[in-house]
Amino acid sequence: MNVPKYRDIFAGLRLVAGKSPRTFSTAPNILQQQTPPVETAPLAEGVNNQKKGWLNKLFYVRKIEASKESHSHSLSHDHTIYRLEFHDIKPECVDAYIKISEEQLPRIHEADNLPTELVGSWKSVYGCQDSVMHIWAHREGYKDVAEFDKQLANDKKFLLFDRERAKMLTNRRNELSMAFSYMGHPYKKSKNKIYELRTYLLKPGTLLEWGNEWARGITFRRDYDEDVAGFFSQIGDLFKVHHLWAYTDLVQRKEARDNAWTHPGWDQTVLNTVPLIKSMESRIMVPINT
Repeated sequence: MNVPKYRDIFAGLRLVAGKSPRTFSTAPNILQQQTPPVETAPLAEGVNNQKKGWLNKLFYVRKIEASKESHSHSLSHDHTIYRLEFHDIKPECVDAYIKISEEQLPRIHEADNLPTELVGSWKSVYGCQDSVMHIWAHREGYKDVAEFDKQLANDKKFLLFDRERAKMLTNRRNELSMAFSYMGHPYKKSKNKIYELRTYLLKPGTLLEWGNEWARGITFRRDYDEDVAGFFSQIGDLFKVHHLWAYTDLVQRKEARDNAWTHPGWDQTVLNTVPLIKSMESRIMVPINT
């Protein structure tokens, strides 16, 4: 490819203008409302009936009408595929792993024959420790994924790097995901941020309802400009959702989360989404210079 890539390294997140220039905006992306509105059960009267309503919410998943299009089309605004890589590192090898990653991953990002962009890399500091996450974007979807895998399999420098890196790991996994339209693609954040990755494993069949609820709920979480991106899995653990947030520090994180509860409607978002979740996890991360 003759058009070069240009990239901005900005506290672990990149805006890439190269192979296909794109405009990233901080304006909210509202979920495409092509599914009928969710019907909610009427609230009972009286204190006892209100308690029953809470219990019903916790154990009953509301029904939505069948959609005539795929979930991925309903929930995302384009066909970009994100490759999320999670590497658990031997504690004594963390520094060496980061060093070799900072040397080799930019080369992959910049290679014209490899259709991918490195969105960012982060090291966990709270939650799952001695772990690193990388996010890659394939703008032309599975076509780019297939071509990337084909080219990388014959890249001698990468194969040597991968063998050395594998010796430092205790476990690794990846997922192919798409971005929720209510958060959009990752966009530029200011320097010196910490990042929180909140991961939710949903009950099968609840992804559209999650998207509908968060398309409204995300508006209550933008006072501190903390939302970065949201992903839902296509390959890997299915019905898995990731929300990526950015904060100045843990104090601002608490302030931002407490602030959401001052908005009428946020409590309803929490009430309606908690019953959809099977398990959840949070990790605090800092960017590394890949």
